[in-house]
Amino acid sequence: MPTDRSETATSAAVRSSSRPKLSRHVDLMFDQVRGRHVLLAPESVSVLNVTGAAILGLCDGQRTVAAIVAELRGRYDRVVDDEVRRFLARLVDRRCVELSDD
Repeated sequence: MPTDRSETATSAAVRSSSRPKLSRHVDLMFDQVRGRHVLLAPESVSVLNVTGAAILGLCDGQRTVAAIVAELRGRYDRVVDDEVRRFLARLVDRRCVELSDD
């Protein structure tokens, strides 16, 4: 489990101006059997909650993290920017999400 310090350093790499997208080898899909969205990567399946699926559904490489957070705030009552960035940072660490910063 990462310490707060390493998590903060990783989260700092996901900036508000970053443009996240799913890596080529990863698919986001709805699993009929589980009744939930899943993230499929080589040799792994991650079952997502509604919010995680919503975040990843907006990761198209065009929207910035700030735009994703703004979109989520239009859908949900409480969206914390740092929580979205930490979620994305964990997926960047697992090589499921790629970032561009142009």
